[in-house]
Amino acid sequence: MDLGIVIVSYNTRGQLRDCLHSLQQNQGVAFKTFVVDNCSPDGSAAMVRAEFPNVGLIASETNGGYAYANNIGLRAILALQPLPRFTLLLNPDTVLPPDALAQTIAFFERHPDAGIVGPKLVMADGKLDLACRRSFPDPEISIYHVLGLTRLFPKHPRFGRYQMTFLDENQVAQVDSVVGAFMMLRTEALCQAGLLDEAYFMYGEDLDLALRIKRRGWQVYYNPAVQVLHYKRAASAGSARAQYEFWRAAYIFYKKHYAATTPLPLRAIIFLGLAAKGGQNLMDEMRRPLPLSPNWQEVRP
Repeated sequence: MDLGIVIVSYNTRGQLRDCLHSLQQNQGVAFKTFVVDNCSPDGSAAMVRAEFPNVGLIASETNGGYAYANNIGLRAILALQPLPRFTLLLNPDTVLPPDALAQTIAFFERHPDAGIVGPKLVMADGKLDLACRRSFPDPEISIYHVLGLTRLFPKHPRFGRYQMTFLDENQVAQVDSVVGAFMMLRTEALCQAGLLDEAYFMYGEDLDLALRIKRRGWQVYYNPAVQVLHYKRAASAGSARAQYEFWRAAYIFYKKHYAATTPLPLRAIIFLGLAAKGGQNLMDEMRRPLPLSPNWQEVRP
């Protein structure tokens, strides 16, 4: 077994079908796919059960969020014997070319320091999904982004770091993180860093995992030789909950990884900015202790 794949689905039946069909076209890689359906009311689970009998379907009775559902699938992969060498987090709104899996695994084999590899993600309009190669949003980079300097000077090596827009999109690069829409991990690195932190409902958990894996000494690579179609936000378009969770994730990531080392005046400004973006619900949450998940500890399958 080369690869274990987790796809979390919520109300994306048609796109999930297309994604699974594209996986079936991938050759040269022995893989097992688990679909974790997050209590979708659109019949996604029934579709997988009827049309893809070789896919491991896990129908969650609750929508516990993206990190929660992915961890269900990751535990299923870590229970496989023998343990797959690689693990893929994949969104249902992606369509893979037939060589995507084999090419990505080959990239890992050429780069023994790689803990995570992500492809070039292209949206339906042909534009690059800028989230497919990112820097960690530390206070400096986040301030440049909020002030609009990232948009004004996208090619500047300092101001363009948020989504690394100063790099050629067709250039292999070491980055801080790729996006969870297609995030292939060396299973050894995953076991060292632990599962996704379920304090995040959606957004931020992929950045958090990448940071923990890099702290273990592994590298994260963007590999544009593999190009994957990403429809993006298929399950969250226009959702007020999604907008809130974006800012909530930003707060959790900052509080967990950067707040303790930020000078007090700047920390106060950042918290005020996050509260203004997240509204009353986030302000209420900021008054409570940061939710901590046991999942970001070392995993020993």
